[in-house]
Amino acid sequence: MAGPKSANADQCFQEGFIGVDYGFKVDFTDRLPDEWQDFNEEFIPTFLANNPDKGKISAGLACGMTWTVAKGLKVGDIVISPDGKQGYRTGEIMGPYLYAPDGPLPHRRPVEWHAESFDRSEMSEALQRSTGSIGTCCDVTKYAEELERLIDGHASLSLVSTDKTIEDPSVFALEKHLEDFLVKNWSSTTLGAKYDIYEEDGEVVGQQYPSDTGPIDILAVSKDKKELLVVELKKGRASDSVLGQVQRYMGFAYDLAEEGQVVRGAIIAFEDDKRIRRALKVAQGIDLYLYKVNFKLFKQPI
Repeated sequence: MAGPKSANADQCFQEGFIGVDYGFKVDFTDRLPDEWQDFNEEFIPTFLANNPDKGKISAGLACGMTWTVAKGLKVGDIVISPDGKQGYRTGEIMGPYLYAPDGPLPHRRPVEWHAESFDRSEMSEALQRSTGSIGTCCDVTKYAEELERLIDGHASLSLVSTDKTIEDPSVFALEKHLEDFLVKNWSSTTLGAKYDIYEEDGEVVGQQYPSDTGPIDILAVSKDKKELLVVELKKGRASDSVLGQVQRYMGFAYDLAEEGQVVRGAIIAFEDDKRIRRALKVAQGIDLYLYKVNFKLFKQPI
């Protein structure tokens, strides 16, 4: 995303770059470690000092996005960026990080933008949701085949589940709107009575919150601010391998927790089985929730 609401998109396309701006007034040229967490450890305190009204979760988001653009992206990687007019441009990362202190989005990477573009309406629903998350950047590598077809001017492919922690991909396809539905109706759920999805300046940023091992489906905070909750959604039957995934995300959230905050986990799935129930008996701080879908028909008077 080239600035809030793609405000800097035209300049990025014309001058050949992408960039971020989270208020860091420092040249990162010789200060970009290979690991995201090392960058966070050094610069989260800087962000908090510059933004005393923000917390560690906001700082983690700012540092993570900055590191991803400045270091995480590799020369030769393909990026897509919305143009602010429901279209997307694609480009190739052409060089290492550079600092432009006098311009917008000062922490930059040079990009060779392709002339071709495609419309958001041509994307599959899954790709639209992935690129519609609040935040500077998100990883859409798993949609590479679809994106290649879009760049070449072909229609997108049907949704296919590649998530190996889901045992029934047909249910995944049927329930592909679960995350959006859950977020929209959060206040009506059992979890919503105790937790709020994390917000930043009035916008939900706790949906697909980025971590150094992948995006967290939902990051929530208890209403009394004493707990952070990591929520992992499994649209089909949850495999016991999802426990390791949740625990990794909880470990990341632990580093963002304020002093005295407890980190808990929740798995939401359509079905469970004996394996995951046995694994949960010895997993600390993780609960399992099952969801059900009610479908009704109403005859429309003519």
